[in-house]
Amino acid sequence: MAIINFTKMQGLGNDFVVLDYEEYIKSEKTPEELAVKLCDRHFGIGADGLIIINPNTKETDIGWIFYNADGSIAQMCGNGIRCFSKYVYDKGYVNKKEFSVETKAGTIIPKLLEDGRVRVNMSKPILEPKKIPVNVENNLNFEVKVSDRTFMANAVSMGNPHCVIITDENTKELALKYGREIETHKLFPEKTNVEFIKILSRDEINLDVWERGCAITLACGTGACASVTSAILNGLCDNKVKVNLPGGQLVIEWDGSKEDVNHNIYMSGPANYSFKGSIDI
Repeated sequence: MAIINFTKMQGLGNDFVVLDYEEYIKSEKTPEELAVKLCDRHFGIGADGLIIINPNTKETDIGWIFYNADGSIAQMCGNGIRCFSKYVYDKGYVNKKEFSVETKAGTIIPKLLEDGRVRVNMSKPILEPKKIPVNVENNLNFEVKVSDRTFMANAVSMGNPHCVIITDENTKELALKYGREIETHKLFPEKTNVEFIKILSRDEINLDVWERGCAITLACGTGACASVTSAILNGLCDNKVKVNLPGGQLVIEWDGSKEDVNHNIYMSGPANYSFKGSIDI
């Protein structure tokens, strides 16, 4: 048994357990085991994911290890990267407000803003079906057949796969009813995050999300980026969009279009501490 110290953080209610690397080593457990144990809301601390600080990088300022609550590894997490960025700056791992982070999705560049939010260069959306991955020829407006209906969907990767469905129906009810079935659909060989979005105007959307490996969460940063990308490519939104999630609002900016997709996408939003503590492992 070991006692390890942790910090609990959240971005729009999407919550995470954050561990320094030495605490992870002290636990003598794998990241998968730790994620399942610590993220359990009844027998652990409770969180949507586990973030482990990785200071041992060569080509970036800092790195992270990220696992979903079910112990599966995630290439990227938008709300998580904002919390991580605030944590490593406050703890002195980095001494500048804009820095590079090594992730499974490649190098990510966050910047701490003067108003307390974090703006993250999330790199370019991935739109090639094989790289998302999704088993369709065209990533826009393809059919996803589930138990009792068919949805028109859009697939985008932000380093992790997303299935975005644009609808006029109740997005929360759809996410609850169909999220798991779409997450595990045969079209998505690595499973997928599932976003149901409602277009309010050319600069504002509502979003409810079923996250791969987590189920319903209050917010998903990469999902917001994928949703705005889909809306822009369908001609429904302009290039700066407010995304309303159950946990709050993100601002997503992308200068891409159907004619020119080669642009980075930027996400701005809050990152906050919840509490600190220690736990017997």
